[in-house]
Amino acid sequence: MLLSQLEAFVEAARRGNVSRAAEALFVTQPALSARLKGLESALGVELLVRTRRGVRLSEAGKAFLPFAQRALETVEEGSQLVAELSRGGEGRLAIGAAPSISTSVLPGMLARFRAAKPRAQLIVRTGHSEEVLEMVLREQVELGLVRELRHPEIVETPLYDDELVLVFEPGHRFAAHRRIAVAEVASEHLILFDRTSSYHELTSSLFRQAGVVPRGVMELDTIDAAKKMVEQGLGVALLPYTAVASELASGALQSAKLAGADPIRRRIVAVRRRDAGPPSGLVSAFLEIPAEPGLKS
Repeated sequence: MLLSQLEAFVEAARRGNVSRAAEALFVTQPALSARLKGLESALGVELLVRTRRGVRLSEAGKAFLPFAQRALETVEEGSQLVAELSRGGEGRLAIGAAPSISTSVLPGMLARFRAAKPRAQLIVRTGHSEEVLEMVLREQVELGLVRELRHPEIVETPLYDDELVLVFEPGHRFAAHRRIAVAEVASEHLILFDRTSSYHELTSSLFRQAGVVPRGVMELDTIDAAKKMVEQGLGVALLPYTAVASELASGALQSAKLAGADPIRRRIVAVRRRDAGPPSGLVSAFLEIPAEPGLKS
């Protein structure tokens, strides 16, 4: 059963005349008659009864007509949706994001994306960078927002560079200084978050390279919890700038640079399957959204 056969049947039923149906479909009358015979042969019944004035529906034709019409309408709707998808105007986009990204940069990106594509359906899943990479490889998400990774089956699009900054509450003694030595930080209670995060390893590596051991360490599960502890004066922390930008702007937290240490930066990238081909539709539209004003890739 072919789409052209259904079109021929519906048009002939609508017009009650094979010749006029052929003209409407821009085919010859013999070609349209062949399509009708092919459809009737496939169904094993007569759909149209030929009369002197044209054609009329048989009982089987009356029963089949609404299904044929529905099939054509469904195909038309599907064609329109595909056209919209190619323009990035509609459809579904599944994104995976690491926790530090999903709680800081991603909400702003999604707000800007939603403004540009209000009819797009968004699905967000979170996990550590390695978990998000696995989601991409298993095609559970189209895009993954993670720290820079190396894998032969993915391609990376740089989004921005994030830096770990030393933060403390405004009344802390560090507030009077613009630069703080690593050894001075080690003498304070240090607040760390998420032992499985790469940020945890970057922070630990900093102290190992400086040859110092933090006096006291408090480990928390999330960045938000770490920020709250710092705001309460329970210690200092090295946190991603994107995660504390609003607190620094409002004055809830203050920051200082580390003296005698190189900046600790991580590149954040969007990853997708290499065999997915060039980005298109909603994926392409999302990648065009700036990560955050002021962040440089």
